[in-house]
Amino acid sequence: MNLLLWRHATAEDVAASDMDRALTKRGLAQAERVAQWLQAHLPREARVLVSPALRTRQTVEAFTRHYEVVEALAPGASPEAVLRHAGWPKQGGTALIVGHQPTLGAVAALVLTGHVQAWSVRKGALWWLSHRDREEGTSDLLRTVIDPEFA
Repeated sequence: MNLLLWRHATAEDVAASDMDRALTKRGLAQAERVAQWLQAHLPREARVLVSPALRTRQTVEAFTRHYEVVEALAPGASPEAVLRHAGWPKQGGTALIVGHQPTLGAVAALVLTGHVQAWSVRKGALWWLSHRDREEGTSDLLRTVIDPEFA
Protein backbone atom coordinates (compact mmCIF):
# COMPACT_ATOMS: atom_id res chain seq x y z
CA MET A 1 0.00 0.00 0.00
CA ASN A 2 1.05 3.58 -0.64
CA LEU A 3 0.17 6.38 1.76
CA LEU A 4 0.78 9.97 0.76
CA LEU A 5 0.57 12.69 3.39
CA TRP A 6 0.13 16.20 1.98
CA ARG A 7 0.13 19.05 4.46
CA HIS A 8 -1.99 22.00 3.39
CA ALA A 9 -0.05 24.87 1.82
CA THR A 10 0.56 28.23 3.48
CA ALA A 11 -2.69 29.76 4.75
CA GLU A 12 -3.81 33.05 6.23
CA ASP A 13 -3.01 33.44 9.92
CA VAL A 14 -6.41 34.90 10.79
CA ALA A 15 -9.99 34.11 9.76
CA ALA A 16 -13.43 34.02 11.34
CA SER A 17 -12.63 30.45 12.43
CA ASP A 18 -9.67 28.10 12.04
CA MET A 19 -11.68 25.99 9.58
CA ASP A 20 -12.18 29.05 7.30
CA ARG A 21 -8.52 29.99 6.84
CA ALA A 22 -7.81 30.32 3.11
CA LEU A 23 -4.55 29.79 1.25
CA THR A 24 -2.36 32.80 0.62
CA LYS A 25 -1.00 33.66 -2.82
CA ARG A 26 2.19 31.81 -1.82
CA GLY A 27 0.12 28.83 -0.64
CA LEU A 28 -1.73 28.63 -3.95
CA ALA A 29 1.63 28.55 -5.77
CA GLN A 30 2.95 25.84 -3.40
CA ALA A 31 -0.14 23.70 -3.97
CA GLU A 32 0.16 24.07 -7.72
CA ARG A 33 3.82 22.97 -7.75
CA VAL A 34 3.14 19.83 -5.70
CA ALA A 35 0.00 19.13 -7.77
CA GLN A 36 2.10 19.13 -10.93
CA TRP A 37 4.42 16.57 -9.37
CA LEU A 38 1.43 14.44 -8.32
CA GLN A 39 0.00 14.56 -11.86
CA ALA A 40 3.14 12.82 -13.06
CA HIS A 41 3.50 10.28 -10.23
CA LEU A 42 0.28 9.45 -8.38
CA PRO A 43 -1.52 6.29 -9.55
CA ARG A 44 -4.85 7.17 -11.16
CA GLU A 45 -6.85 4.88 -8.87
CA ALA A 46 -5.67 6.66 -5.71
CA ARG A 47 -8.26 7.52 -3.09
CA VAL A 48 -8.06 11.19 -2.05
CA LEU A 49 -9.22 11.97 1.50
CA VAL A 50 -9.27 15.56 2.75
CA SER A 51 -9.86 17.44 5.99
CA PRO A 52 -12.96 19.66 5.88
CA ALA A 53 -10.86 22.79 6.49
CA LEU A 54 -10.94 25.33 3.64
CA ARG A 55 -7.14 25.41 3.33
CA THR A 56 -6.91 21.63 2.76
CA ARG A 57 -9.69 21.68 0.17
CA GLN A 58 -7.97 24.55 -1.66
CA THR A 59 -4.67 22.66 -1.55
CA VAL A 60 -6.11 19.47 -3.07
CA GLU A 61 -8.13 21.38 -5.67
CA ALA A 62 -4.86 22.42 -7.31
CA PHE A 63 -4.58 18.70 -8.11
CA THR A 64 -8.12 17.32 -8.45
CA ARG A 65 -11.79 18.00 -7.80
CA HIS A 66 -12.40 14.30 -7.09
CA TYR A 67 -11.88 13.88 -3.37
CA GLU A 68 -13.74 12.85 -0.24
CA VAL A 69 -14.05 15.24 2.70
CA VAL A 70 -13.54 13.28 5.91
CA GLU A 71 -14.57 15.04 9.12
CA ALA A 72 -12.25 12.80 11.14
CA LEU A 73 -9.24 14.39 9.37
CA ALA A 74 -9.97 17.88 10.74
CA PRO A 75 -7.33 19.70 12.80
CA GLY A 76 -6.55 17.75 15.95
CA ALA A 77 -7.15 14.33 14.36
CA SER A 78 -5.30 11.43 15.90
CA PRO A 79 -2.66 9.61 13.85
CA GLU A 80 -4.58 6.37 14.43
CA ALA A 81 -7.76 7.90 12.94
CA VAL A 82 -5.84 8.98 9.84
CA LEU A 83 -4.42 5.50 9.35
CA ARG A 84 -7.83 3.90 9.93
CA HIS A 85 -9.51 6.09 7.29
CA ALA A 86 -6.66 5.47 4.85
CA GLY A 87 -6.97 1.70 5.38
CA TRP A 88 -3.29 1.48 6.30
CA PRO A 89 -1.70 -0.94 5.69
CA LYS A 90 -4.09 -3.71 4.68
CA GLN A 91 -6.48 -2.02 2.23
CA GLY A 92 -3.87 -1.88 -0.50
CA GLY A 93 -3.75 0.59 -3.34
CA THR A 94 -2.92 4.23 -2.76
CA ALA A 95 -4.41 6.80 -0.38
CA LEU A 96 -3.60 10.51 -0.51
CA ILE A 97 -4.42 12.30 2.75
CA VAL A 98 -4.53 16.12 2.76
CA GLY A 99 -4.37 17.34 6.32
CA HIS A 100 -2.65 19.20 9.12
CA GLN A 101 0.26 19.39 11.51
CA PRO A 102 1.01 18.03 14.02
CA THR A 103 -1.12 15.06 12.95
CA LEU A 104 0.66 14.29 9.68
CA GLY A 105 4.10 14.34 11.30
CA ALA A 106 2.81 11.98 13.99
CA VAL A 107 1.37 9.67 11.30
CA ALA A 108 4.73 9.52 9.50
CA ALA A 109 6.54 8.80 12.78
CA LEU A 110 4.05 6.10 13.76
CA VAL A 111 4.33 4.34 10.39
CA LEU A 112 8.11 4.49 10.22
CA THR A 113 9.06 3.93 13.87
CA GLY A 114 6.01 2.38 15.49
CA HIS A 115 5.75 5.30 17.92
CA VAL A 116 3.88 8.60 17.83
CA GLN A 117 6.48 11.37 17.78
CA ALA A 118 6.39 15.08 17.01
CA TRP A 119 7.88 15.08 13.51
CA SER A 120 7.55 18.22 11.43
CA VAL A 121 6.00 18.28 7.96
CA ARG A 122 6.51 21.61 6.19
CA LYS A 123 3.55 23.58 4.86
CA GLY A 124 2.66 22.28 1.42
CA ALA A 125 5.05 19.29 1.64
CA LEU A 126 4.17 15.76 0.55
CA TRP A 127 5.50 12.57 2.16
CA TRP A 128 5.10 9.25 0.31
CA LEU A 129 5.17 6.14 2.52
CA SER A 130 4.88 2.52 1.37
CA HIS A 131 4.05 -0.78 3.05
CA ARG A 132 5.26 -4.04 1.56
CA ASP A 133 4.49 -7.64 2.49
CA ARG A 134 7.32 -9.99 1.61
CA GLU A 135 8.28 -13.57 2.44
CA GLU A 136 10.77 -12.35 5.03
CA GLY A 137 8.18 -10.05 6.64
CA THR A 138 6.67 -6.63 6.19
CA SER A 139 8.46 -3.35 5.72
CA ASP A 140 7.42 0.27 5.78
CA LEU A 141 9.52 2.85 4.02
CA LEU A 142 9.70 6.49 3.10
CA ARG A 143 9.73 6.64 -0.70
CA THR A 144 10.11 10.40 -1.12
CA VAL A 145 9.47 13.81 0.37
CA ILE A 146 8.47 16.66 -1.94
CA ASP A 147 9.10 20.18 -0.64
CA PRO A 148 6.89 22.72 -2.43
CA GLU A 149 9.81 25.11 -2.76
CA PHE A 150 11.79 22.51 -4.76
CA ALA A 151 9.02 20.72 -6.69
